Amino acid sequence: MNNSWDAIIIGGGHNGLVTAAYLARGGLRVLVLERRPVLGGACVTEEAFPGFKVSTAAYLCSLMHERIIRELDLPRHGYFVYAKDPAFFTPLPDGRHMTMWQDQSKTCDEIAKFSKKDAGIYPRYEEHIERLSQFADELMLVTPPNILKPGARDLWQFAKLGYGILRANPDARVGLLKLFSQSAANFLEPWFESEELKVTLATDGVIGTYGGPRTPGTAYILLHHVMGKVEGHRGLWGFVRGGMGAVSEAIAKSAQAAGAVIRTEADVKRILSHNGKATGVALANGDEIQGRMIISNADPKRTFLGLLDERQLDSEFLRQIKNIKTNGCSMKINLALDGLPSFKALPGSNLMPHHKTTIHICPNIDYVERAWNECKEGRPSERPMLEITIPTTYDNTLAPPGKHLMGIFLQYTPYHLREGTWPKLKESYADHVLDLIEEYAPGFKNLVLARQVVSPYDMEQVYGLTGGNIFHGDMSLDQLFSLRPVPGWAEHRTPIDGLYLCGSGTHPGGGVMGVPGYNAARVILSDRRS
Repeated sequence: MNNSWDAIIIGGGHNGLVTAAYLARGGLRVLVLERRPVLGGACVTEEAFPGFKVSTAAYLCSLMHERIIRELDLPRHGYFVYAKDPAFFTPLPDGRHMTMWQDQSKTCDEIAKFSKKDAGIYPRYEEHIERLSQFADELMLVTPPNILKPGARDLWQFAKLGYGILRANPDARVGLLKLFSQSAANFLEPWFESEELKVTLATDGVIGTYGGPRTPGTAYILLHHVMGKVEGHRGLWGFVRGGMGAVSEAIAKSAQAAGAVIRTEADVKRILSHNGKATGVALANGDEIQGRMIISNADPKRTFLGLLDERQLDSEFLRQIKNIKTNGCSMKINLALDGLPSFKALPGSNLMPHHKTTIHICPNIDYVERAWNECKEGRPSERPMLEITIPTTYDNTLAPPGKHLMGIFLQYTPYHLREGTWPKLKESYADHVLDLIEEYAPGFKNLVLARQVVSPYDMEQVYGLTGGNIFHGDMSLDQLFSLRPVPGWAEHRTPIDGLYLCGSGTHPGGGVMGVPGYNAARVILSDRRS
């Protein structure tokens, strides 16, 4: 194999693969090195149980940017998303339930069961979200300006940003300014009176987040999770045919078609450098590979504190990297099922519309806030917030005939425990979670054939997510846009000449969107031309 490349990408997660595809299309000789035997990082499909193809970590798709899908021709390489319909199902302890559909009128009819006032307001709320999302869309593909040493380009970017806010209509302008400081609960409070509706919407503000629904800044997380599209429908999520690994495989095929070379089971242990310039990588097996540019898809902490000698870095930059917040508080439980659960709120184990949704176990805002308060104290939540999906209700190729897969993504399970360790506690805690589902769906536990429990510790050890943080770093106001990953270095470049970042630890952050990888490739190609 060629031992010298124009660009070496560390990590075959979806963002690294997006960067590889664009650089290869730009004429560079590109090598991708992935530590695990499977591509995709946390966006993978794995046979966790014999005959079951499991999206072991990431589990739904919406944020994958339309431009990337189109330009990399991902549908030709196997990318297809089944749009969820209905979208959400929230069973309640008293036997009632709320279902939200793609059809707004059907959703409003459902909301009216809880509040006729909210049913009347809901279309206006969706219009408001659409206006905010349009502005956020414009920021996605922007390289954030340098706020420490602004040049002419940076000043121009700030001016464009200010003009964009000023030309928005007054409601959107006020909404944007509030968005970054409000909590999800405060954002929703002026709109709705129904607790059932508010908590269903607020879940998007806390998924993967080290914060509760009343934590300032979670309003932005809510918007981040609803600004994507499936089939042109804003805020809709869907299941990828073949599991989430099919996203990564489609991007990889596009990159390979453009000439990129991809190696799995290639564990990078060190980034090589000389006189302040990145020159290559050293693998765990002792091989050294030379490259004119090195692009890390690992999170910033793992890149600078794990792959580089800290003595090569300025003390202030190093301090900021060490202070990046990477608090993980999420767990994933994957189940093989012998059938579909029957819920008290909607009995029946034959396939019904609510089985095809995201199922929320969290009856009100206070419930979620209590779970968060326990997490803050270093305790796994006694009554966690659950987000449950059953992908086999759309894609029957994922499991043997008559069987199903269930994914349970839950908050709040802190990475840092006050007592005990996750390797010792995770199975007993999973038992507790299944007991909770049993309260809403009697007989559910009898359906479980096998399970896989992915604790925050496992997310770090298996998928390389420092602190178990699924976003490569908290997406709080102090770690967004020009402050991501740290002030002065939000343009994908780093203090090491020729070393770039392309992962979710850069703008615009986490989720399976591919935009950090796209933005990094644009900066790299621009630098190469200059």
